[in-house]
Amino acid sequence: MLIKDIFNQKKPVISFEIFPPKKYSNIDVIYSTLEALKDLRPDFISVTYGAAGSTRDKTVEIASIIKNKYDIEALAHLTCIGLDQEGLDKIIGELIKNNVRNVMALRGDLPEGMDKKELDSSSFAHASDIIASIKKHEDFSTGGACYPEVHPECESLDKDIENLKLKVDSGADFLVTQLFFDNDKFYNFMDKARKAGINVPISAGIMPVTNKKQVERMISLSNATLPSKFRRILDKYENDGEALKEAGIVYATEQIIDLLSWGIDGIHLYTMNRPETCRKIINNITSIRESLERK
Repeated sequence: MLIKDIFNQKKPVISFEIFPPKKYSNIDVIYSTLEALKDLRPDFISVTYGAAGSTRDKTVEIASIIKNKYDIEALAHLTCIGLDQEGLDKIIGELIKNNVRNVMALRGDLPEGMDKKELDSSSFAHASDIIASIKKHEDFSTGGACYPEVHPECESLDKDIENLKLKVDSGADFLVTQLFFDNDKFYNFMDKARKAGINVPISAGIMPVTNKKQVERMISLSNATLPSKFRRILDKYENDGEALKEAGIVYATEQIIDLLSWGIDGIHLYTMNRPETCRKIINNITSIRESLERK
């Protein structure tokens, strides 16, 4: 099923994100992750890849496993970096052959040593370029990314939303946010996005924090801010791994409960290939999820 059709049929949509092992690592870790996640009834699972497409081949392979072995809709990531029309056509062909019809189009992080001008002169300089090309295939559903607290390279939220509107006008069927820890920031973003005419479904990206270094790295990449409540948790339990993990799970659960009460289109959990954390969060909202699905 196309993910755009899933959003049309139910609310909220619950999805997970996993990532392939490094280029020369064993893929068995993905099997064990999927085995641990399958009974949580995700509506789809997205699979990303490394910088400059370093695990692109594994992304297609894993997307195929998700769809054909586990019968869960798969969302395959595609980034502009290192991609031209011939390469895109080849990947689309491989996805079609493996019965995967959903793509997440991203610009991607610039690899070290690459100048942005070099990317701007390539076939696909922006996610909207990939989206427009993929939309020529009517049997595909294409998603895009968005930043509730502004893309790190953009000067303002208003300009970022203007760029986001271009993605939607190019054919993005749905959007998934970068991680955030302050729901009020998300609600402000949603208000501005809807006023700008961005009316496609938007899933909130939530990442449970299990260690302090992890969250500090993600903040540096995503531009997310930490509410004082969350900062106190990190400072209090940074040297106690199990306590911080438990607090991170509770914080993510509270975020999700609030978002579901608000009427969010979907929740997208960044699992970091740690299924036990994901399981605890989903189990925490079992009754809430069932109640919403009955409506």
